[in-house]
Amino acid sequence: MKVNKHINIAFVAILFLGESVFTTCSRGDDEKAMGVDTTGRVDKYNEMDSLVESMPFSQLQGVSVGNAQNNDAKTGVTVFFFPKASMASAVVLGGGPASREVPLLDPQRNTQPLNALVFSGGSAYGLAASDGVANCLEEHGYGYNTGFGLVPIVCQSCIFDLSYGKGTVRPDREMGYKACESAIASNSPLSGNVGAGTGATVGKPGGMAFAQKSGIGYAAARLGRLEVGVAVVVNALGDIFQDGVKIAGITTADRKGFVSAEQAVLKNQNSDLIAGNTTIAAVFTNARLGVADLQKVANIASTGMARCIRPVFTMADGDTVYGISLSGGDVETDVNTIGVLASLVMEKAIADAILSSKISEEEYLANI
Repeated sequence: MKVNKHINIAFVAILFLGESVFTTCSRGDDEKAMGVDTTGRVDKYNEMDSLVESMPFSQLQGVSVGNAQNNDAKTGVTVFFFPKASMASAVVLGGGPASREVPLLDPQRNTQPLNALVFSGGSAYGLAASDGVANCLEEHGYGYNTGFGLVPIVCQSCIFDLSYGKGTVRPDREMGYKACESAIASNSPLSGNVGAGTGATVGKPGGMAFAQKSGIGYAAARLGRLEVGVAVVVNALGDIFQDGVKIAGITTADRKGFVSAEQAVLKNQNSDLIAGNTTIAAVFTNARLGVADLQKVANIASTGMARCIRPVFTMADGDTVYGISLSGGDVETDVNTIGVLASLVMEKAIADAILSSKISEEEYLANI
């Protein structure tokens, strides 16, 4: 893919002044096809280890994850299935979201518990995946009983991955159905190049030739009886940082160093940016919360995005964060506590998405 023709001389100069050298690592064929199994992974919280206990995302009760993807086209679907429908809300922070039924989660609406949350590639085309998810849920007896039939409550957010792999192939009804079947059958929160993370990339102010691969990531933690987990698909315009250190993003022209995505935006005022970006995340908790409180939790959790993604929430992104109170949860705690813990877990999940998605330079460049 050619670099954006509007890049000016000043920006090109920046591309050759890499701030740090990065490395990539290759993975086995199974991991490339299926993602990285992190169901047993735990992350340390450093000085907060005496308060916060890490836990595998797979130990959260009340949510089951399923995936489906087209590994040749580099796009896919991840379904979060709630065996017992769960209350949810959301905040849309970016300028270009592609979504389904998100207004239903506003505290001013007649919000019904969710049966499933869908993340996918395909931009607005990918919204077709939810049709398959709804069909699958109906067949298995899940949905809101209207008195005239079951209507599954399904929300969805999509990333723009048409610039990576085969943009003419998008998630559809069949792929959504398959991912939902997988979620109902077993819990598979796989990280990396799998499901909705299959075509995710980051660092795109200079075009895809200067970007890097990303994916989907997970993390979870426990504070006393309170449990919080985060799933995130990182498909950002900006650079990605872990504990203040850049781990992915816009590169130099020779792809041997990094440059700043923030500087690139500032240097190229009024230039066209690749509008195909979106980081979508969901916060899951066993705390009992109403819709308004869940929306606030999602808002506070987004500060973890801001610490890790620079720039973030731009008009070229469709960034969205969901907050979900898993049915059966009975923990009573402060909304601020949940939000702050979620923001910390968000950072871990974002790093997991990057570190689990590393591929060879040759493989990345062959798909742009």
